[in-house]
Amino acid sequence: MKDRQGVAVWLYSMRQVRQLRRYGTVMYTTKKLKYALLYVDGNEAEATVDKLKHLRFVKDAEVSHRPELDLTFSGELGDPNARRYEDEFPPNEHGYEEETQHEGR
Repeated sequence: MKDRQGVAVWLYSMRQVRQLRRYGTVMYTTKKLKYALLYVDGNEAEATVDKLKHLRFVKDAEVSHRPELDLTFSGELGDPNARRYEDEFPPNEHGYEEETQHEGR
């Protein structure tokens, strides 16, 4: 299986979305935000982005940074040293925070 790379392409007009098929597999398009997501071969991603940027109907094109991210979150989400809201502002004996009384109302 080939290594695929995601490419985000912002467009001036959605009319030419079909022309993007010759550069890769069109996976998602949105009319409201005027962009498309393509999958291209991983080793040709930068060259494809350069070609896409030179098209008249393309506003901008960018390679996805998802492969660069570390998506293993084991043990990093629950930091035991992190301060909690309840530690800073403990509730009263009824379980609620006390409201301040405004005079004159």
